[in-house]
Order: sequence, then C-alpha cells, then structure tokens
Amino acid sequence: MAAKRGAVATADPAQSGAPAAGGYAVRLDDSASAGKAPRTERGRKTLRAILDAAAIEFGERGFHEASVSGITRRAGVALGSFYTYFDSKDAVFRALVRDMSDQVRERVAPAIRAAPDQIAAERAGLLEFIAFVRGHKEIYRIIDEAEFVDPESFHLHYATTAERIAVRLKAGAARGEIRSDVSEVHAWAVMGMNVFLGLRYGVWTDDLAPEAVADVIADMLVNGLAARP
Repeated sequence: MAAKRGAVATADPAQSGAPAAGGYAVRLDDSASAGKAPRTERGRKTLRAILDAAAIEFGERGFHEASVSGITRRAGVALGSFYTYFDSKDAVFRALVRDMSDQVRERVAPAIRAAPDQIAAERAGLLEFIAFVRGHKEIYRIIDEAEFVDPESFHLHYATTAERIAVRLKAGAARGEIRSDVSEVHAWAVMGMNVFLGLRYGVWTDDLAPEAVADVIADMLVNGLAARP
C-alpha cells in the first residue's frame, strides 16, 4: 500500500516574520466561490461550519462518496446555505484544500516565530504540525485525493509550502544560523520529511511523543547522519 502524503508544517516566509496581511478571516472569506464571500459575521460562521463539516465528510467518505447533503447535515445548515457560498461539491473541496493548509500555517506559525533560532524554529514547526495532525487526521486523505480530484490545488499546496520553507531557511542562513548554501532542494527535503513524520506519528500511531520526534529531527538537522567520532 502506497504511503500517503498530506499537509505539511509551514509558516510565514521568515522565521520571525509577521502573519499574512489581513489574517485568517480574510482567507476564510476568500474560500467561498467567486462573488459569494460572506458579508456578515453570521455568514462567516456559517461558512466556517460548512468547511469544518466538509473536512469530516470528505475525510470519512472520500470525495466521490461524499455529498453536499452530507456536508450540510453535518454542519447543521440548510442545503440552500451551502449554495449561498459554494457553487458545487468540487468548489468546496478546492476551498477545503486551501483552508486546511491555512489551518496548519495558523497552528505552527506562532511557534516558529517565537523560536530563538532556525533549528529551534524547524523543531517547533514539526512539533506543532504533528500535534495538529493528531486532531485532524482527515487532512491526509483530503490532500491525497486532491492529486486526482483537483491536481492544480494539489500542486499549489506543495509548491507554495516548499517556497515558504525555502524563504524561511534562506532567512535563517542570512542570520548565520544554518548553512549558507540552502536551496530549494533543502526546502523540499524538509517538507517531505515533515509529511511522512506526520503520517507515521500523527495518523498511523501516537506511540511516540511529538516532542521526542521533534528532538530527533532537530539533532539530525544539526549533526546529519554521518557517524560521530
């Protein structure tokens, strides 16, 4: 059985950077289909309820078996409320991929920004990511299905995540905290590592504390895998 992939630990471009302009509420408004953004706080709460319900519906049943009626039933809203904000099941799925990426970023960004140096930032990001995944295991199924349901969203999810990690690593290099030749390759390697650590210790089992996993990886980032004298 092929290993699954999923959302990955990421944050704003620089380890000490500020959150994206406008904050999470703006991204939530942007989740709705074109021309259907909520105009009131009540509308935003309904949109949030629909997205949360969609995560459960898609996570449990998969894209093809999931239904709009199942989403609205879980959200406790009328069927018409769904179409107030989304054009279709495909539209809410695309929005959900972005929304889940945003949720991961909102979870890990404060820990990364608060870290004293780049290695500590990478440790903190991984720690928070695994903790997040343990409470949102459906994220892996949803991101995996995006590869076939909406390849553009799938590609964008990983490409933008790797880009943010690359900027973050280069900022750490500029501060003299990590090697000076960090590149896109390093960013994709960090992302891939986080993806599968989240799968193994966040989704499959919780037999090792997130802190212990993060400690091992922080040590590996500092010392590599070469034998020590």
